[in-house]
Amino acid sequence: MGKKQHQKDKMYITCNEWTTFYGGKRKERETGKNAEFRRLPFDCCSLSLQPFEYPVCTSEGIVFDLLNIVPYLKKYGHNPITGEALDAKSLTKLTFHKNSEGSYHCPVTFKVFTKNSHIVAIKTSGNVFSYEAIERLNFKPKHFRDLINDEPFKRSDVITIQDPTKLDKFNISNFHYIKNNLKLADEERTKAKEDPKYYLNYCNPETEDTLSQLSAKNYEDNANKVQQKKEDEQDLIPKQTAHFSTNVMAASFTSTAMIPETKQIAATISDEVVRYRKVKSKGYVRLQTNFGNLNLELHCDMVPRTCENFIKLCKSGYYNNTIFHRLIRNFMFQGGDPTGTGKGGESAFGKPFRDEFKANLVHQGRGILSMANSGPNTNKSQFFITFRSCRHLDHKHSVFGKLVGGMDILNVIEKIETDKKDRPKEEIKLLQTSVFVDPFEEVDAAMEKEKELLKEAKQGDKRKAEVAPTSLQKSKKIFRAGVGKYISADDHGSTSASNSSSVASGIKKAKAANNFNDFSHW
Repeated sequence: MGKKQHQKDKMYITCNEWTTFYGGKRKERETGKNAEFRRLPFDCCSLSLQPFEYPVCTSEGIVFDLLNIVPYLKKYGHNPITGEALDAKSLTKLTFHKNSEGSYHCPVTFKVFTKNSHIVAIKTSGNVFSYEAIERLNFKPKHFRDLINDEPFKRSDVITIQDPTKLDKFNISNFHYIKNNLKLADEERTKAKEDPKYYLNYCNPETEDTLSQLSAKNYEDNANKVQQKKEDEQDLIPKQTAHFSTNVMAASFTSTAMIPETKQIAATISDEVVRYRKVKSKGYVRLQTNFGNLNLELHCDMVPRTCENFIKLCKSGYYNNTIFHRLIRNFMFQGGDPTGTGKGGESAFGKPFRDEFKANLVHQGRGILSMANSGPNTNKSQFFITFRSCRHLDHKHSVFGKLVGGMDILNVIEKIETDKKDRPKEEIKLLQTSVFVDPFEEVDAAMEKEKELLKEAKQGDKRKAEVAPTSLQKSKKIFRAGVGKYISADDHGSTSASNSSSVASGIKKAKAANNFNDFSHW
């Protein structure tokens, strides 16, 4: 037992316990002989400490990535690990082999390389093998030829990439550039610091606004832009204001980069949405082919964007003298590609547009007009007309019209023979397109009239406000000099007489009783 058996049981945490058992302050990392051993994996670049893509190595077997070591040598001219002089021409390009799982392995023994593998490379060819394969197949039989391409080499050409018994070159703490804190300025990083959008290929409008506010140059112009935006919002048609706000007030309350906003502003609906909401009628187009005319009815009131694309292309003559390049009997025939290959075509908007699906627009029946695409939201100019119901295409291709005239021409086209690639043997040519009814022109004209009337009404209000005089601008009559010069003597006498009469009479007004039956005095 003993007398000192409980002397270490303190009621508090001692200094030794705090620094060793319970976290506390950690010792700073030491360098040199006392440094902590931090091992670099064999498949990582010794300069970037990241997995390599284009591996090269020195005669000592130190592996680098070509994209990292070349800029370093141009600036410093020495080996970043040992500090000795190094030339880029002395580097050997390595060829690592991978198995089906993506792991590096020996191409002869097919053993996967690990941190305990003995890995070597041939300097003349750059191929990487396990030391076991080189020892058994090259050293013992004295057959100094590459095991893959049969290229001759010397025993001195064998470079050791990793030796499990000698791991000094993998100790990150001993690297020369880490000890001396040598860094290579990356041009991409410097450009990214100057421009926040450097690494962005595409971003949505909200992200662009946020990044523009981060730059100090644009911050000064924000006040003028906000004022101009408010003036523009005042000129909007009332139908363009949404039932929800822009959330600018909440964002400015929690952000230091935004200009404070103290009023809720209703969000504005885009002109496109307002314009498409006003389309209430159908569109009608005629396709003149070398077999006859096909009259089409377009559902502009239900799928306006798809119909507008088709009408614009028809008006511009985009479909004129094109062919229907694909025909499958009892299915459909397809056209709308000026190249005639089925791989071309552009939309009227200059880029592919999104799909428009409606529950009541399906591929049911003969003569359905629908958009051809190469996947979701990739509509351009190609379209097809069905020969029968194709319900398996619902919610994959946008239905935007149907055939209302020329069913006999459709029967003739369906009977045309095709080759093995479903191309018609007899050419089906779309000679000309004619647009009879364009609902979008009527909507555009109506919106222009609304804007003009709104501008005229606002200009009239401004003129009235300028002409109407205010109460301060009206001239007042002066009765005397000094204080009370605008008060006449007659008004003063009449008011005093009325006051004296009321006092003389001594009649008090009866107070109205509080009655909860009548709430008119509330």
